[in-house]
Amino acid sequence: MSAPEKIFDVLGIGFGPANIALAIALEELSSGMSVQFLEKRPGPAWQPNMLLPGSDIQNHPLRDLVTPRNPRSRYTFTNFLFEQGRLYEHLNLPLHHPLRAEYAQYISWTADFFEHIVAYGCEAVSVEAVTPSNGESAHYTVCCTDGRVFLARSLVLAPGRTPHIPAPFADVKDRRVRHLNDYMPALAEAVAATGGQCRIAVIGGSQSAVEILLHASCHSGVREVVGFTRNFGYRQKDTSPFSDEVYFPSFVDTFHNASAEHKARLRQELVHTNYSSSDIDVLNQLYVRKYEQMLQGEGLLQLRTCEDMVGCTPASDGVQIDSRQYLQGIIHSQSFDLVILATGFLDLGAGDRQEPFPKLLASIARENEIDTLIIARDYRVDLGNGLPTYLNGLCESSHGMGDAGSFSLLALRSQNIVQSLISNLAVREQSHA
Repeated sequence: MSAPEKIFDVLGIGFGPANIALAIALEELSSGMSVQFLEKRPGPAWQPNMLLPGSDIQNHPLRDLVTPRNPRSRYTFTNFLFEQGRLYEHLNLPLHHPLRAEYAQYISWTADFFEHIVAYGCEAVSVEAVTPSNGESAHYTVCCTDGRVFLARSLVLAPGRTPHIPAPFADVKDRRVRHLNDYMPALAEAVAATGGQCRIAVIGGSQSAVEILLHASCHSGVREVVGFTRNFGYRQKDTSPFSDEVYFPSFVDTFHNASAEHKARLRQELVHTNYSSSDIDVLNQLYVRKYEQMLQGEGLLQLRTCEDMVGCTPASDGVQIDSRQYLQGIIHSQSFDLVILATGFLDLGAGDRQEPFPKLLASIARENEIDTLIIARDYRVDLGNGLPTYLNGLCESSHGMGDAGSFSLLALRSQNIVQSLISNLAVREQSHA
């Protein structure tokens, strides 16, 4: 295990969009702080396994990594287009939102500016709070799978959210059952294993589920694709401008200050702005695709609605899925070569589809007898050790829909965290002076 060379002021775990936005904010708003980021991937990437042809980002391009905080920044999406020499071509696109592939290029382009402070291929596996006996200030020790060790006076976690695996699939250890995060390589693997005769099941009613159904149903190596949703049909997102105010910074204050009862009520009311629903353009494509195949007498694409998953049994010739059509009470069984779980991600909390804390903080939380994290407005969590610790992009249960993977509030959230870091690290410096 390599010995650490220094104690960083700020250590960020994860270098996806949330912590890239933080790196920009640290550069533009702070001075003199030493910073290091850890990223388990070998290089910068954003949703590499879901860069499907024609898919878009589902939000306005100016809600990028920096524009809402500093539209004059060199790191804006507009400047990216300008420097790539395709600003006018992009502006001429007949699209509401940018292509996901182009936004992935923007994110990688931005990440490259900070390559000197990112340790790629470095997956953090443990976090320990250390209080030295020699009078030095307390700090975190973070160990990575490759043996590297990093010390830091503060921590900002942005590891991404944990995939939600529904009960019938939770105990299944089979490479033919995969979360949507692995879709593209899992599809290639299944197509190769079946000689281009792959049977695919897609579980869920999300935007990603619909996009995968569209992609798989026109793939030459797929002979059957079946979509399963517990809903009556694939539902359109609530894209009302009134509902979309959940992505305003003012709504973060409203939601964070609300009681637990009112938070639950708001989330129930606003769920279809983001979950178990899709944009109308992909819904229309899916409906037309299904109708066109019916005209041609083909059965490659099937959609099974009102279906609850009740079982999953791997076998040598396929993975059997048992589902119950709840209106009729009929159990249906069918085997597949690949099952994709487009079932979303866990949130922080103690309820259904939630986890009490990020895995990296589990041991510290338990040592300090913390059952549920209390997340402050500035995204700081108190782990009982006095060290500034922040969650960047994991706080939907405390801060609302803007923390549900959307780009909308990345820039302003980073500003909140940086301002808090400056204040808290200055206080710690004074207390140890």
